[in-house]
Amino acid sequence: SFPLPIPLKLLVLTVATEETDGFLRFMRSADYFNYTVKVLGMGEAWKGGDVGRSIGGGQKVRLLKNAMEALADQEDLVVLSVDSYDLIFAGGPEEILRKFQQANHKVLFAAEGLVWPDKQLADKYPLVRTGKRYLNSGGIIGYAPYINRIVSQWNLHDNDDDQLFYTKIYLDPLQRESLNMTLDHKCQIFQNLNGAVDEVLLKFGTDRVRVRNTAYDSLPVVVHGNGNTKMYLNYLANYVPNAWNYEHGCSHCDDDVVDFSQLKVGEYPNVLVGVFIEQPTPFLPEFFQRLLTLDYPKDKLKLFVHNNEVYHEKHIQRFWEENRNVFNSFKVVGPEENLSQGEARNMAMDLCRQDATCDYYFSIDSDVMLTNRQTLKLLIEQNRKIIGPLVTRHGKLWSNFWGALSLDGYYARSEDYVDIVQRKRVGVWNIPYMAHVYLVKGSALRNELKERNYFVLEKLDPDMALCRNAREMGVFMYITNRHEFGRLISTANYNISHYNNDLWQIFENPVDWKEKYIHSNYTRIFTENYLEQPCPDVFWFPVFSEKACDELVEEMEHYGSWSGGKHQDKRIAGGYETVPTDDIHMKQIGFEKEWLHFIREFISPVTLKVFSGYYTKGYAIMNFVVKYTPERQAYLRPHHDSSTFTINIALNNKGIDFQGGGCRFHRYNCTIESPRKGWSFMHPGRLTHLHEGLPTTGGTRYIAVSFIDP
Repeated sequence: SFPLPIPLKLLVLTVATEETDGFLRFMRSADYFNYTVKVLGMGEAWKGGDVGRSIGGGQKVRLLKNAMEALADQEDLVVLSVDSYDLIFAGGPEEILRKFQQANHKVLFAAEGLVWPDKQLADKYPLVRTGKRYLNSGGIIGYAPYINRIVSQWNLHDNDDDQLFYTKIYLDPLQRESLNMTLDHKCQIFQNLNGAVDEVLLKFGTDRVRVRNTAYDSLPVVVHGNGNTKMYLNYLANYVPNAWNYEHGCSHCDDDVVDFSQLKVGEYPNVLVGVFIEQPTPFLPEFFQRLLTLDYPKDKLKLFVHNNEVYHEKHIQRFWEENRNVFNSFKVVGPEENLSQGEARNMAMDLCRQDATCDYYFSIDSDVMLTNRQTLKLLIEQNRKIIGPLVTRHGKLWSNFWGALSLDGYYARSEDYVDIVQRKRVGVWNIPYMAHVYLVKGSALRNELKERNYFVLEKLDPDMALCRNAREMGVFMYITNRHEFGRLISTANYNISHYNNDLWQIFENPVDWKEKYIHSNYTRIFTENYLEQPCPDVFWFPVFSEKACDELVEEMEHYGSWSGGKHQDKRIAGGYETVPTDDIHMKQIGFEKEWLHFIREFISPVTLKVFSGYYTKGYAIMNFVVKYTPERQAYLRPHHDSSTFTINIALNNKGIDFQGGGCRFHRYNCTIESPRKGWSFMHPGRLTHLHEGLPTTGGTRYIAVSFIDP
C-alpha cells in the first residue's frame, strides 16, 4: 500500500432516538476501541415505521443528510454510518480505515446474501464470482463528500425505506461509477448476520474475542444482527469484543453495580416478592422456610402468594399464621379466585408497577429451592432491568433458561449452554428466555415495560409470553451463574394421595429428600467415625431426622391397621409368624420400593464400614414399623431375626413419648436401654445375636425394622 498523502480521520454516525439496552451496548463496544461517535436523533420521536417487521427507516437517511451538510467538504474525513440498536464493534478504527483503503473505492456498503426489500431488483445487481451480492444499508463507509452526494438525494418520507433508497442509487450504473461505490462482498468490514449465522464462529484471543467469517476467512469489524438474528447477536455480544474470554472470564460483570456496603439497612431497595404455586409441589414448607431465611430485611419485602392448589392451603395457612407480621405486607390469592397462571402473574407484576415505592419485583415459583441466602442482594447488585439466578435440576442439564430459540420460538441449545449450566463459563449472560425465578426493576415496569398483560400472549405459556414481550421491547434479559444459587425441584410425579407425600420423593428429588429426612450428623459417620458400639457387633448411628421419624409414625397411624401382634399373619409367606409384633408393613402403605432404596443409599455404606468385606445386596422382604404399648404389646421374647443383619430405627423419644423399652443381647449379657430418636441399631440377625425387646412401661414406642439379606 502507498503512503497516504493525508492521515484520515474516522467519524461514526449512528441514529438512535432512545437509549435502549442495545444502544448502550453499542456505545460500550465503541468506547472500548475509542471510536468517535456522533449520535443523531436522540430524543426525537421515531416515525420510521416498524423496521424489524416491514420496510421503513427513512428517518435515518433524513438525519444523516442533515448531519452531512456540515461535513460535505472534508476530504480527509471517512464517515462510517451504522445502526446502533443491533450492532457491535469487534475491531478498532485503524483496522476499519486500513480495510477501507484496501477496498480502493470511495464508498463501501455492507453486503448480504438476501435481497431486501424488493426481490425483483435481484437481477439488476452486478454479478459477483464469490461473496455476497446484495446491498445492506445498516453499514456504509465512505469519504465525507461522497456520502454527502448520496444522502443529499433524499426527498422522501420518514417511513419510506432507507435500504430501497440506497439500493436504487447503487443499481444505477452511472451513479455507481461516478460515486465509485462497491459492496463489502467478503465481509472484511461488515458482517450482517441475517442468512449468515452458519458462516460465523467465535475466535477467542487473549485480550479480546473476534467474530470470524469461515466462508471468506475474514474478521469483520462491524457485526450487525439484522432481521431475525437479534438473539444471535446477543449471544455473540456475550463475548465480543471483550465481555468474556477464557483468560479473564467476565470483564463487565462488576460495571455499574449497586454497592450494598454503602447502604444503611434502612436504605435497602423495597422488593415485592411474587410466589407462584401452580401445581402440587413437594417440599413446600421448606420452600417457605428458605424465603424466610433470605438475608434481606423483611420490612423491605412485600409478599404476594398465588396458590392454585387446594392441597397446599394448609401449608400456606401455617406459614401465614407464623409469619404474617414478619413481612412489610402479605397477600394471598387462593384457588377460589380461579385465576389463570398468566392472570396471576400479571396481577403481581402490576402491584409493583402501580406502587411508586416498589424498587424491584422478584418472581419465584414454588419449585425453586434457593440455597443461597444472598440471592436477592446478588441479583440487585448486578443492576440489570431483568436478571435471573441460574438454577438447575440436580445432576441434570435442565435449567431455568434457554441459550437460544428455534425458529418457531421454542428451545434450541446454544453452543455455550452446557458450559454455563455446569459453571465452566461464569458470568452474566444475555439470553432469550428464562423462567421460574427472576428480578425486574420497578423503573423498567413503569417505563419500557409499562404495558399491562405481559404474561398472556397467543397460546404461549406465561413465561414465554413475558420473554417474547421483553425481547420485542428491546429489554435485555440476563442470567447470572456467578454464584451457586440453588436448584429446581421436579414436580412431575408428585402423588398427593398419602398423608406425608414428601416421603415418597426419594427418587424424584433425592437432594431435597436427603436434606429433609436424613439426620444432620449422618455424614459424620464416614468423615469422623461418628458411631458407637454399645454391645459386641451392635452398631449405633444417626440416620433419620426428627421430621422423618414424625412423618413415618404419622403415616402409619393415618393408615391405622396395626396387626395386633398375632401369630397368624396373611402378609407373610407361610402365613405364620413365630415372633409376632404389633406392626404395619411398608408394603401396606405403598412404601416398599422407596424404603429399599433408602436401605441401599444410606444403610449399605454403613454396613460396608462396620462389617468390612461384606457387600450387602440391600434386599429385604420384612420392612415394618412396630408399635409397643403396655396395653397391646409391651415387649418381645428372645428370638433370632431371619436376616444376615437387622436395622432398628427409634422413631420417638424415651422419657418423653414412652417409658421403659430397650433391647437385650443374651450372648453378651448386654442391654441398651436408652434409644435415641432417629438413631439406628445394626446387628447380625442369625446365630450370634439372640435378643429380646424389653417392656415398654408407659406411653407408645415406635421403631422401624428391616431384616436385610434374609
